[in-house]
Amino acid sequence: MTEEKTVRYGIIGVGMMGREHLINLYHLRHLRVSVVCIADPHLPSQRAAVELANSFNWPLQVFSGHKELLDSGLCDVLIVSSPNMTHFEILMDIIAHPKPHHVLVEKPLCTTVSHCKQVVDAAKKREDMMVQVGLEYRYMPPVAKLIQLVRGGDVGPVRMVSIREHRFPFLVKVNNWNRFNVNSGGTLVEKCCHFFDLMRLFAGANPVRVMASGAMDVNHKDEVYDGKVPDIIDNAYVIVEFDNGCRGALDLCMFAEGSKNEQEISVIGDEGKGEAFVPEGIVRFGTRVAGRDGVQTIKTVDDRIKYDGLHHGSSYLEHLNFLHAIRARGAQAPEVDLTDGLISVAIGVAAQVSIEQGRFVTIQEVLT
Repeated sequence: MTEEKTVRYGIIGVGMMGREHLINLYHLRHLRVSVVCIADPHLPSQRAAVELANSFNWPLQVFSGHKELLDSGLCDVLIVSSPNMTHFEILMDIIAHPKPHHVLVEKPLCTTVSHCKQVVDAAKKREDMMVQVGLEYRYMPPVAKLIQLVRGGDVGPVRMVSIREHRFPFLVKVNNWNRFNVNSGGTLVEKCCHFFDLMRLFAGANPVRVMASGAMDVNHKDEVYDGKVPDIIDNAYVIVEFDNGCRGALDLCMFAEGSKNEQEISVIGDEGKGEAFVPEGIVRFGTRVAGRDGVQTIKTVDDRIKYDGLHHGSSYLEHLNFLHAIRARGAQAPEVDLTDGLISVAIGVAAQVSIEQGRFVTIQEVLT
């Protein structure tokens, strides 16, 4: 059997999440992967990434901009983990570049629906590259187990999906870019695209309209940056209606540090109910026939995970999945594609508009 050649990665944006990708790829080194270059204009982030890579004995070529990295021809795969508002320009430059690169882009795909659509359209013209969107919550072991139960028909036709995220406030990022809607796309795009992606996955359908209520009630109100007060909301309720009649509901609170689980996901069908709890790592499943006494508790563990990291092993599994797609040489599509990225952003944008205008907002409205 011919030995696989080493897949060379470059990381664009090596802040907190970029360095997280670096660590995950190091733990995949047994599968012949290596990070060979990075690009970031922020010198402290550059230095932190180089120091980390040196500890792995991975010498890095360092660039201040993504265009210089692209022109270097050093890598086969690019990770885009720069601030949200930079994704569009970077992705369009990657897609237009003569050398093909496969790409894993962090969520959200872009901060606006218009930019997402332009990326989708541009990528259709490049059959020599794949783009996967970093909606890695699909791979968290309890969520993956719940997806398996739902797809296996254990709960019957899905009628309701309920997701609660009760967590800590937004972390501090370089230049505090994530404190403002114009940079992040808004909380319901930046943070909640993960959950809208999961809703769509569980529903097995596409969204039709969205209604939301939310506000900035607690966090960041006493912060000022360059004379501006942050405008990102810190709590919301969002209802999403799907074209097969299924409904989803999101309960978001970002000042709930006193929670046992950060995410609680419930999927209810005609025949049963499944729930996933993160980080507790369990799934509960029961049927209407068996009732309360028949509810099973399943501890979920994925032995493939060699590094838990910031997202309970899901980033490791995301990279593992994408690497398999790359090595399949076109026989396997990326599991989370650009359409998934686009629709997750569209739901978030519709929710933000709903809060601003106090009405239902159709998905068609934000997609046109």
